[in-house]
This record gives sequence, structure tokens and C-alpha cells, in this order.
Amino acid sequence: MSDYHTMWADLGLDLKRHDAMLEALPAIYGDLYLSQENRPTGMGYFDFVVSEIHGARVKELVDHKAQGGKVIGTFCVYVPEEVIVAADAIGVGLCGGLDLTVPDGERVLPRNLCPLIKSAFGFKVARMCPYFQACDFVVGETTCDGKKKAWELLDGYVPTYVMELPQKKTPQDEAMWLGEVKAFVSQVEEATGNKITSERLAQGIARIDAKRAALQRLYDLRKADPVPISGLDALLAMQISFYDDPVRFTEKVNALADELEEKVRQGEGVKPAGTPRILMAGSPMPIPFWKLHSIVEGSEAVVVAEESCTGTRYLTGPTEVKVEGEGLEAQLWAIARRQLKTHCACFTPNTERMEDILRLAREYKADGVILFSLQFCQPYLVEAVKAEKLLEKEGIPTLRLETDYSQEDVGQLKTRFEAFLEVIRQ
Repeated sequence: MSDYHTMWADLGLDLKRHDAMLEALPAIYGDLYLSQENRPTGMGYFDFVVSEIHGARVKELVDHKAQGGKVIGTFCVYVPEEVIVAADAIGVGLCGGLDLTVPDGERVLPRNLCPLIKSAFGFKVARMCPYFQACDFVVGETTCDGKKKAWELLDGYVPTYVMELPQKKTPQDEAMWLGEVKAFVSQVEEATGNKITSERLAQGIARIDAKRAALQRLYDLRKADPVPISGLDALLAMQISFYDDPVRFTEKVNALADELEEKVRQGEGVKPAGTPRILMAGSPMPIPFWKLHSIVEGSEAVVVAEESCTGTRYLTGPTEVKVEGEGLEAQLWAIARRQLKTHCACFTPNTERMEDILRLAREYKADGVILFSLQFCQPYLVEAVKAEKLLEKEGIPTLRLETDYSQEDVGQLKTRFEAFLEVIRQ
């Protein structure tokens, strides 16, 4: 990595703690990622992105701001990226997946709150994330009570705009969410000084649709046996998608998919054919939360898909503009409806997510499903009960795991997964 200390200092980072955090990353990443066998050469780009995780991309944000552009931080896939792109702003995902900043979050937030909220909040409190520091404002959403109240406190550290997500999916809820999307358009226009026209939004939709389509190609290729890419590598690509430049990212993922298609044709994989195939379902896994994937793939199994916001829930297909309106109104309706196809556990009733889990288990030929929940993540903890009953009725073995971002329970989790693997092999 180049020396970015002057840039980091200008962003107000705590340089001592930030340097200590970055110093630990190469060894962790090397052990988990660079030691993998049969890796696609196309992963070289994503290795570079991680090597410059707080460098090259952050400099692009800083340069954008120097030219009068705005940077908008997001925490959830329900924040419409298309709108941000249409206003010539840059959106960056801010969810924290690091145990190191959880104690900083707990200086303000209750301890019995999910680690994702505490880690993300802690990054801002501790001034350890240059993406957070570069944001002109951040966008929260009401996907859980913990987040909803945390945003009120976060507003004391950085301007925080909140989008209210409905809890159901009736026509009235669709109309309400459309109103929230329209209000967000007004917020972004005011912050950037740029008018979002139908033409600009069409360009934004095309750009983000292309990114999702490239990721869908990558995920579809994981249905092959043998699997041409590890779950760790596929998860990393998805994690990077939330903050990399969308056009460049799309190009690199498509190049990776081209390589993987050839591997599938040649019958080449990262693990032998017949290796037990695992579907992960549940809470999101923001960077650098790689713990569960490393346990599974270090135990002679392979993760073939993730039913999560850092997985298939982001892949809701193209934004289909219908005939019900013209221009901007029709486009915003299309964005709102596409987003409500994201079956988060915050909705009730939520039969669609159960259907998704079962469909994915079949499509990816999963031998078993891990129902994963972060600690204190009540929506996913409760839905795991329903998913377990559904899958076991279909004869698909399940393992419920609840954990946080620390490494303290790795041994216990590994033991539980190895026992689960024995059940699958019987």
C-alpha cells in the first residue's frame, strides 16, 4: 500500500489505532485467502482491493469531494444506489464486521445489541474508518429496532438521514415505500445540488442493474459441481461490491465469471466433485467477517451460496419499468417494487424468505443449510425456527449457529460444524 497518512490525517482518523488495525490485516488475509488452492486468477483484482482497502478507493472519494462531489454512506440494500448514482454522488457501504470496534460502539450503545450495529457505530466513534470520515451524510433505515434507535444517536456524530421501511408488503405498504424513495430523491438532490432527471436515473438504473447482473453470473456458476470458486472468494466479491466503483467492479466480476465459465467447461473446481455443499442463510456478513466460511471450507466442505443481504438478497433482478406511469414516476415505482423483492426478516408475514431458502437449497444442490444469526439479531433468530422446520420437512439437514465477530468461539463452532458434516455424510 502507498503511504496515505496525510490523507487519513486530513480525514480525522485516529492514526495510531488505524495503523494497528491495518497492520494485522495482511496476515489474516494471507492465511484465509492467499493460502487457498486452485484460486481463479481473476481474484487478483479483489486481492488488490483488499491490499488497498483504506487507500486507493478512499483517495477516489477524496478526489471526488475536492471536485465538489458528495459521498453518501449506506448500511442497507434498501437504500437505492440508483438514485445516488443519478445525482453524480458516490455511495459507500459502511456496515462494520470487525470485533475490534465493538467496544467503541458499546461506549455509547447497550451491550446486548447486535455486533453489526455496535461495530459500525464504533468505527465512527473511534474514527477508524476513512469511508465513514469521508461521508457528507449517511442513510439509515428501520429494518430493526436496534438500528432505528441507533441512528438517532449516530446523528450526533454525522448527519444521518433515515428511510422508513414498511413491515408488510400490501399495496398500501408499496405506496408508503414509494413515498420514502421519493423523499430520498429530494434529500439527495438537496445535498448534491444536482437535479435527478429521468435520463440521469435511467443511467443510474442501468449501471447498478449491470452490477447485479454480473454478481448473478458469479452466483449461478457456483451451482456447478465441482464448484469453480470458493465461498470465501465469492463472499469477498460481494462484500467489495458495496464500496467499489460500480462500473469497474462490474467489469472485473464479468472477467472473473468468464474465467469460471471456462473452468466449469473443463470440469475444474476448487474442491473435488461431490464435496459437501453448504448454503448459508441469515444475517449479513460485512467485511471482514469471514469466520463461518473459513470454518466450513477448512472442514472439507464448500459454501455454494449465501441467502443474506451480502448474498442472494442483493440479487433481485433488473429494475423493470412498467407502463403505469411515464418518466421519473415509473422509474421510482420500479425501484421501489424491485427493492420490496428483497425478503428481509424484518417483514411479516415473511413466507417469501422461507420459499427463497428452500428454492436456493434445491438450485444449488445444498447438502445442508446453516441458519446463521448474529447475536441479538432477533428477526433472524426467530425466523431460523421456521426455516429449520421447513427444511427438515424436505429432508435437508440444518444447523443453527449464533455468533458474533470475535474469534473466541471458533473452536466450538468448528466442532459443531464437523458433527453436522458427519450427519450430512451418513
